Amino acid sequence: MNDPRHELQRIFGFPDFRGVQRQVVDRTLGHQRTLAVMPTGAGKSLTYQLPAAMLPGTCVVVSPLIALMHDQLRAAEAVGLAAATLTSVDENRAETMQRFRDGQLDLLYVAPERASNASFRDLLSAAPLALFAIDEAHCVSEWGHDFRPDYRLLRPLLDSFPDVPRLALTATADAHTRADILEQLGIPTEGMIVAGFDRPNIRYTIQPKDNLTRQIADVVRDTAGPGIVYVQTRAATEKMAAALAATGRPTRAYHAGLDPAIRAKNQRDFVASEDMVMCATVAFGMGIDKPDVRFVAHAGLPKSIEAYYQETGRAGRDGDPSVAHLFWGAEDFARARQRIAEMEPERHSGERQRLASLGALVETAGCRRAILLRHFGEDPPATCGNCDNCLSPPRSTDATEVARKYLSAVFRTGQMFGMGYIESVLTAKSSERSLMNGHEQLSVWGIVEGDDAALLKPVGRALLLRDALRTNEHGGLEFGPGARAILKGEADVALLEAPARPKRRRGSGSGATANPTDDPLFEALRARRRDLAKEQGVPPYVIFHDSVLREMAEARPRDAWALGRITGIGQRKLDAYGDAFLQVIRDQG
Repeated sequence: MNDPRHELQRIFGFPDFRGVQRQVVDRTLGHQRTLAVMPTGAGKSLTYQLPAAMLPGTCVVVSPLIALMHDQLRAAEAVGLAAATLTSVDENRAETMQRFRDGQLDLLYVAPERASNASFRDLLSAAPLALFAIDEAHCVSEWGHDFRPDYRLLRPLLDSFPDVPRLALTATADAHTRADILEQLGIPTEGMIVAGFDRPNIRYTIQPKDNLTRQIADVVRDTAGPGIVYVQTRAATEKMAAALAATGRPTRAYHAGLDPAIRAKNQRDFVASEDMVMCATVAFGMGIDKPDVRFVAHAGLPKSIEAYYQETGRAGRDGDPSVAHLFWGAEDFARARQRIAEMEPERHSGERQRLASLGALVETAGCRRAILLRHFGEDPPATCGNCDNCLSPPRSTDATEVARKYLSAVFRTGQMFGMGYIESVLTAKSSERSLMNGHEQLSVWGIVEGDDAALLKPVGRALLLRDALRTNEHGGLEFGPGARAILKGEADVALLEAPARPKRRRGSGSGATANPTDDPLFEALRARRRDLAKEQGVPPYVIFHDSVLREMAEARPRDAWALGRITGIGQRKLDAYGDAFLQVIRDQG
C-alpha cells in the first residue's frame, strides 16, 4: 500500500495531514472501528475519501440528505475519485449498482433509509467493500439534536459485514451523545478520537434585538461573501429576504413550505454564488457543504447550544475568517419555555438545562467561545481574542433595585399586564387604562425616574431570560421561579452594556477576506474560476477555494510543477485546470 501522506499530496494537493486526520486514517487503513468527533472545516470527509482511494473495494457512505450527498459527490469527482449516489432522484440507479458490483467505485453515497433496507444488504453482499462511513453520526442518538430513527437501524447492517471497518463522523456531539453513538454503531470506547470543537476562524457576536432587520442588514453590508440568515418562521424568511435585497446583495428564501422545485433552485443558486444571502429556517441545514460561507446570522434563539454550534459551523469551512451573529430577545426565551411546557414531562429537565445553557451564553460578560467549548467538555483559555466580549469587554450596570421595582409592579397590578404597560406604571405615564384600573394610586406608580427609566426594557428582558418572569397565553407577565430570590435580596441583576459598534464600509468586516490586498491578479483568477465553473455546471469552490487562488496570486507560478506545489492542487485538478490558470498569470504579467 502506498504511503498515506504521498497519496494525500497526489490526490488532494495537501502537503500534510491536519489535526487528528492521520490518526483517523491510520485506524481506518488498519481495519479498525472509529468514531471521529471533529469540528466542521477540519476535513472529516478526507478521512474516508483517502482510505477509499487506497483500499480495494468501495467505501459506502451513509449521509442524511440528498443535497449533501450531491455536494460531496462533486467534490470527490473533482479530485479524481470514482463516486456515485444511489438516491430516489438519481435516474442512473441500475448503472450505479452495476458499477458498484464490478468494484468500479471508490465511493457510494446512500441515505440511511436505503442503507437499512434488506435489498440493499443483498447488493452489498455482491460487491467488494472497503469501508462503511457514517456521516453526521449524531443522528443515531436520541440525545442528539438531529435524531433520525433510520440511523438506529444501521447496526445490524454493519454487523453483517464484521470484517469491514466502520468510521462514524460528527462535528456536534456532547459526552452523552458520543457514548450513545459508540453503543449504537458498535464502536469500542478506545476507538473514539476527539479533535476538539474550537473553530478559531469564526468570530462570535451576540446582541439583543433592537430593530432586527436593520441589525441584520448591517451584517450583510459589512461582510462580503455568501451568508446565511436563520429566521424562525417560514413567512419571516421571505419577508427578511425581501428586506435584505435593499442592500444590493442577491437574496433567496428557503423553507419546507416552498414548492420543491423553487426550494431546490434557490439552494443551487446559493451554492453557486459568491455573494448571495440565504434567509432560511433550520430546514436549510446539513445539506449545505459550501465552504466559503462568510457569515451566519441568527434572527432569534436557536434550539440549543448544539444546534447553535452546528448552524454557526456552516460559516468558514474553508478556514478563512468568518462571523457568527446571534440576535436574541426575551420573547425567544418565553416561547422556548412555553414549548417545553407542552412537551412530555420526562423531557422537561433536559430541555430546561439546554435553555439555561443558552441563557448563560447570551448573558455572559466573559468569553463566548469559552462557554461553548466548556459545554462540550473542553477546558479552554479564559479569553479567545475573537468574540465580541473579548474584543470589546462590555460594561456592567447593577440593575437589581430596578428589577425589584419591576417585579413589584407586576405583582401589584395583578400579574396580568404586558411589558409596555408595566413600564408606563413605573414611569407614571397616565392613560385611560391606568385610570380605569386604579393603578395610579398604587405604591409602585412613578417609582422609576431619570436614568433608571432607560433600564426598564433591558431589565424586563433580563427577568424573562432568568425565568423570574414569564408570559401567559394573553401576553401578560407573571412570576416565574426566579422571582423570589431577586425580591428577597438573594440574587442580583446585572445588565451588560454592549459597546457601540463602529460603522464600517461594506466589505470591510472580518468576513471580507477574499481579496484583502485588492490584488488584480486574484480578481482575474476568480473570474477565470467563475467561467470554468459555469462551463462545467459546478460551484466555483469545487474548482479551487479562495485560499488556493490567493496563494496562486502571491506565488505567481510560471509552470505546472510550481503550480502543483500550491496547497490544495492535486494531480487531477492540475491536469484539468492548470493551463487555464497559468495563462491568467502570464496575461497579468
